[in-house]
Amino acid sequence: MVDMASLPAHPPQMGDDTDEELTDEQVRELLAEAAERMRAKASQPANDAPFKLPKLDPGHIADTYSTTHGVITKLDASKLLPKKDLALANGIKKIEDPVQLKKQKAEDKKATAGSDWFNLPRTDMTPELLRDLQLLKMRNVLDPKRHYKKSDSKSDVPAFSQVGTIIEGPTEFYSGRIAKKDRHQTLVEEVLAQEDQSGKFKSKYQNIIKSKTSGKKAFYKSLQDKRRKGKVFKP
Repeated sequence: MVDMASLPAHPPQMGDDTDEELTDEQVRELLAEAAERMRAKASQPANDAPFKLPKLDPGHIADTYSTTHGVITKLDASKLLPKKDLALANGIKKIEDPVQLKKQKAEDKKATAGSDWFNLPRTDMTPELLRDLQLLKMRNVLDPKRHYKKSDSKSDVPAFSQVGTIIEGPTEFYSGRIAKKDRHQTLVEEVLAQEDQSGKFKSKYQNIIKSKTSGKKAFYKSLQDKRRKGKVFKP
């Protein structure tokens, strides 16, 4: 029976004697071989060199807030804030009274009718506008054959209003437009111009005066004068 404890862990191999010391001649040979390999590597052409990545241009790099000179680092205060904010910080600040500011905001809010009403401005009353508004309220007199809805407002002047000009569209026919010579600045001027042509209100006024004075002394005298002149005949 073979004793396993007496056997070596690895079988001995030829030329694997690592405990053998190198002689001076062997050391010189190894050094000569290493020097030869180094010379051969240095004499290789540049094309055999390893591939290198090209350098990329990163463009403009943002300036930093700090600059270092030796061992001292300083912050650049001009770059900490935008120029606009820096000018406000270095300039004179106007302090507004909060009560007056609130009052001013309230007045600005009352100056228009609000966004729901297209920010109509407060009425800037002028004599011409007042006459136009009164004429609009009596528009049923201008055209008795047309019926208008009565206004619920007790005041003739609206709190917010704006006067505009109607511009004819390019598709509207010329006969539907008002001639320039017949156009006027206000509604009152247009009504008076139409009255000069038609005379409707003048005749209506005379009929009203005649009916009111009928049966009175002045009416009787005018009737006698007409009879004397032969303009009125008895039936």
